[in-house]
Amino acid sequence: MKKHYLIGLFLVFIIVCAFTKPETPMSVVIDNALKQAEMQSLLLAKEMETVPDSLPRTIDKNGKLIMSGSKWWCSGFFPGTLWYLYENSSNKELKRYASLFTNRINKEQYNKGTHDLGFMLYCSYGNALRITGIDSCKSVLINGSKSLSTRFNPTIGSIQSWGSNQKWRFPVIIDNMMNLEMLIWASKETGDNRFKEIAETHANTCIANHFRKDYSTFHVVSYIPETGAVQVKCTAQGYSDESAWARGQAWGLYGYGMMYRETGNKRYLDQANHIADFILNHPNLPKDKIPYWDFNAPDIPNALRDASAASIIASSLIELSQFVDEPRKSQYIAVAEKQLRTLASPEYTAKKGSNGCFILKHGVGHLPGDSEVDVPLTYGDYYYVEALMRYKKMILNK
Repeated sequence: MKKHYLIGLFLVFIIVCAFTKPETPMSVVIDNALKQAEMQSLLLAKEMETVPDSLPRTIDKNGKLIMSGSKWWCSGFFPGTLWYLYENSSNKELKRYASLFTNRINKEQYNKGTHDLGFMLYCSYGNALRITGIDSCKSVLINGSKSLSTRFNPTIGSIQSWGSNQKWRFPVIIDNMMNLEMLIWASKETGDNRFKEIAETHANTCIANHFRKDYSTFHVVSYIPETGAVQVKCTAQGYSDESAWARGQAWGLYGYGMMYRETGNKRYLDQANHIADFILNHPNLPKDKIPYWDFNAPDIPNALRDASAASIIASSLIELSQFVDEPRKSQYIAVAEKQLRTLASPEYTAKKGSNGCFILKHGVGHLPGDSEVDVPLTYGDYYYVEALMRYKKMILNK
């Protein structure tokens, strides 16, 4: 009887093995994804080359390409993507296009009307400097850091994100964490510690006021300029003031991981780990690890997913895995791997020449405002390619 039972188990094992497709190695997934990204990005670059002073943004509901000028907060992402892809393949055509589109943002180094200069300049000129060593990039980044610093209010301890209006007197959004890296670079480059002090003060103020007890983050916190007191905590792009807007959680995760990398201050690593715990242990995080556009969207499980939030989270988790011990290290890598496998699948990766020649499908920009909903997003592509490159360098080639 026991012999027949063992034979039966063996036959079941053989059948399962015969019908179970082996998982594609991550090295193959990464390589194929980067090749696909390069192919799409070159097509987009060629289409944009003859359109002066413009950069790609997304597509409209009819699939038509929407472009932006250099002042749009996303202007640095496409050139940054091209720089990453050039770093990967050394394709000189990529380098030419990366330089072309980076130079279209040059004048924004003097723009004091936006907090997004880190996105705009550090993703473009910062990557150009890191990869090529082109010395002229330094002055652009230093000037950009000076411009960004003018938005800092020492009474509040934050960089102002948006202009004041009837609702907000001094609004600060969690996204602003992403613009601090350029300031810390400028401090190291120039020896002027004020840049770093602004970045750290902003990050500390954000810890104090942006996060709930469960380490989810408000999107917007507005302050009273004269006293530094909190005026209101709310959302602009999330489902509700008390909900956890997915990309906002991603910005916080990435921002504090970056701050730990740049400063070595364990407070920032602890904050990043707490945010990661909130995201990764959330009951509404799908099995494929691509978050709904808001963790509290009322129509889950039918709510839209946000590929851009997944890309940011994946890139951050890969880097964070280098700073933590087990079991966090394995958990972070496993989630990032799942995200990259999903994003690299036909469900999220566009076919050649489709999707406006952007890489990823299914991003959600501003759903409450009915803007950029279920479309490709240039920042989704950027952080996806960054995540692929980080996995290749930090995990595969370590």
